[in-house]
Amino acid sequence: MKRVAVLGATGAVGQAFIKLLASHPWFDLVEVAASERSAGKPYAEAARWIGDEPMPKRVRDMRVLPCDPEHVSAEIVFSALDSSIAGEAEEAFARAGRFVLSNAKNHRMDADVPLVIAEVNPDHLDLIATQRTRRGWSGAIVTNGNCSAIVAAMALAPLHQRFGVAQVFATTMQAVSGAGYPGVPSLDIMGNVVPYIADEERKLEEELQKFLGRASEPASFTTSAQCNRVAVEHGHTIALAVKLGESADIGAIRETFASWTGADCARGLPSAPDRPLVLMEQPDRPQPRRDAAAGHGMSVSVGRLRADPLLDVKFIAVGHNIIRGAAGASVLNAELLVRRGVVDGA
Repeated sequence: MKRVAVLGATGAVGQAFIKLLASHPWFDLVEVAASERSAGKPYAEAARWIGDEPMPKRVRDMRVLPCDPEHVSAEIVFSALDSSIAGEAEEAFARAGRFVLSNAKNHRMDADVPLVIAEVNPDHLDLIATQRTRRGWSGAIVTNGNCSAIVAAMALAPLHQRFGVAQVFATTMQAVSGAGYPGVPSLDIMGNVVPYIADEERKLEEELQKFLGRASEPASFTTSAQCNRVAVEHGHTIALAVKLGESADIGAIRETFASWTGADCARGLPSAPDRPLVLMEQPDRPQPRRDAAAGHGMSVSVGRLRADPLLDVKFIAVGHNIIRGAAGASVLNAELLVRRGVVDGA
């Protein structure tokens, strides 16, 4: 068992990390860390627990530590830190020889930092060697993407791998849990759609190219994104229209989605779903209420597949923004590090 810690443990994503790690077969959750106002308190006192399931007993009495490597000793740290402090804190842990699995945006687009979806681009972990050489540290930072970018990238990956992707038009309908807790005020979101999420469109447009390109060279397709906050608790929905690099009929595209199982090295990992991508044939699916929890929240569902009169194909993708789009993605990346031997075996 590898000893692990969670940074930013009291927030919504930090709590998701705790739920996923509390009984993990490879990782032993031994430390939780958070802001100065929480440090020193028992976790049960510091965190306002928002999950439907009870707080895991093993963390209730853990003393919350400051977010620095002098106090946190675990070799692997999962970062749910706010971007306002994540950049320097994560660098400090990597400099101290720790593996940082980050959910923050700060280092995602750094040329020497892997931005990884285990089933899509596991070879990007090769950037760790470059990162260590350039920065002179023995640890590493590995990032997962923006919640919408992960869902979109998983839906686009089979098409890009087989036909190539030339252009993407993406319209997101993003759940309120993506704004953290307490998140969006109820009077702003109830019965409403908010057609703006700060910095979200840029992240989606840039991260898709890094996810679907080579480790050292982003993909060359262009993405136009419009991001909206909607009155849904969990599950981001994305309407995608795609121009392919090679022509393909709907039958070939359907078969590509149905047969895609992702990279071999990700299969069978503890957090990996049996099917990372689920093709739905019902005319009114996928829906976040019914489908965000597919594969224990780690599968992305696609449906409403049809020809597009302007581009080539259009469809809907739904994924769980807190699990696949945040904490679950980082945990799966850590499992991949262990399987590839970057971190000593479990």
